Amino acid sequence: MNQNSEIYDLIVVGGGASGMMASGVAGEKGRKGLLIEKNKNLGEKLKITGGGRCNITNADYDLHAFLAHYGKAKDFLYSPFSQFGVKETFNFFEFRGLPLVVQARNRVFPKTEKAFDVFRVLEKYVRENKVKVLTGKPVTGIITKDKKIMAVRCGKEEYCARRFIFATGGLAHPETGSTGDGFKWLQKLGHTVLKPTPTIVPLSVKERWVKNLSGVSLSFMKITFFLDGKKQFSKTGKILFTHFGLSGPLILNLAGKVGDLLHSGVVTAKIDAYPDTDLGSLDKKITNILNLHKNKTMRKAMKSIAPNGMDGAILSLLNQNLSPEVKVHSITKEKRKEIARILNALPVTITGLMGYDRAVVADGGVPLTEVDTKTMRSKIIDNLYLTGDLLHINRPSGGYSLQLCWTSGFVAGSQG
Repeated sequence: MNQNSEIYDLIVVGGGASGMMASGVAGEKGRKGLLIEKNKNLGEKLKITGGGRCNITNADYDLHAFLAHYGKAKDFLYSPFSQFGVKETFNFFEFRGLPLVVQARNRVFPKTEKAFDVFRVLEKYVRENKVKVLTGKPVTGIITKDKKIMAVRCGKEEYCARRFIFATGGLAHPETGSTGDGFKWLQKLGHTVLKPTPTIVPLSVKERWVKNLSGVSLSFMKITFFLDGKKQFSKTGKILFTHFGLSGPLILNLAGKVGDLLHSGVVTAKIDAYPDTDLGSLDKKITNILNLHKNKTMRKAMKSIAPNGMDGAILSLLNQNLSPEVKVHSITKEKRKEIARILNALPVTITGLMGYDRAVVADGGVPLTEVDTKTMRSKIIDNLYLTGDLLHINRPSGGYSLQLCWTSGFVAGSQG
């Protein structure tokens, strides 16, 4: 083995959002730092987050309300989020020339709506604070002594430091290098690692009509879930239809609850395309539209009845009882009412949750009882600190995952 003669104040393993933040902060405080990344480039997952737009945080400045989104973890997070929270995130990026904007549901994006611009700010922050960066260097071993890490091994090279930060991420988006390496190391070091499950993921469905709508996104729809035919819960929001099923913010944030139902029986759902209109009013609306199109075919009239882009799907659901080419003036009262019933309760059968490859966030990792969250230091390895997705923290989409990265990275990088 070739042991590098330098002894760093800090080695950060993982060049994603929290790793870049941690190493940059340490460098800014005058620490001699090394950032090791297995990919050829830093920030691969960050560059694609939020569909390439990068939902940096959520603009809720009430700490108690903000932390409520982290479920059972919230009681462990008051200290780190008091050190670096939403306000500090705004200040960090805007001070470095990246204006932020608040959009629907308080989600915060760079004004340019380009994730790459967020990456550029962080990469510059790392470089300007004289952090040494090694890319294309997978860590292949951890060398320990007396409950401390002495060095990390990258092939034939060993790199020594006084402190280490693991910022390797979880299992979401494995194509970006998030393959759970950190979990394996942590288990060998004596940490408990709770099995991860993809928690913010799309739903796969059985029905062809859903898949035929791939790419259609509607901002105001109500979906009601049933377990073995019994109603469980309803939510209203944005739904994205895909070639495998359902996605979008509403669906992603319900995936965990739906996953629990799938363990207990057959899960179905009904989508109300007009949640603010009762069945009677919807029937009247359809009647008025049909009267205006009485000499046209149902194929043409349906474009004015169904939500944007859904006319073909609605016709396919009605096709057994209603030909798309039938003239509107020949539509019976009962068939008209059937259109209203379909729009009020579009049928869906949930076949499962999509996997890690489509997950926005996977939970699992080290329980917070094994971490001093005031510093993000491991309670098992004295000079090891943990950040981001290595921690077992459930949270919804909407900026909460990246805020956890900024916060845990800042706190871990500030120590020593």
